Amino acid sequence: MFISLNKGELVMSKLWDDLKDNMKDWSATAVEKAEEMSKIAVAKTEEMTRISKAKFDIHQLYKEMNKVYEDLGKLAYKHTKNEHMAAFSGNKDFFNLVNKIEELKMKIEIKEKEINDIKQEYGLIDSSNDKNIIGDIGDVSSGEQKAQNIVDNGSNN
Repeated sequence: MFISLNKGELVMSKLWDDLKDNMKDWSATAVEKAEEMSKIAVAKTEEMTRISKAKFDIHQLYKEMNKVYEDLGKLAYKHTKNEHMAAFSGNKDFFNLVNKIEELKMKIEIKEKEINDIKQEYGLIDSSNDKNIIGDIGDVSSGEQKAQNIVDNGSNN
């Protein structure tokens, strides 16, 4: 059977076929791009989750360290007030608290290294903004900071 088409119908049919082919190509490309973007989003979410967890752990370690500093201050006050002694040589409680602070500082350093490792794994450059965020998490009041400096440096400077 032979169908007779005029020139306008033939052009329209060709145009329609081209449009369908282009739509198939475009949709295939759109699906590929969507898959690529979803993979990127998943990776970024994983990265942010791991960094956030490490930063939260650092925050918890700073809270624990501040509690130890508080206990250390109470011990120093009690020891000085009640026993009229400011020397702590041989005081096991004092050195246990100092060692606990050092242990917490090492744990914080490990967590900060973990954050840097995650950033390297994902090809991120460490920004000063991230360091500020970590610093903000670990910030303590000026009085507590001064107490930390006294213990760290052994002076009132």
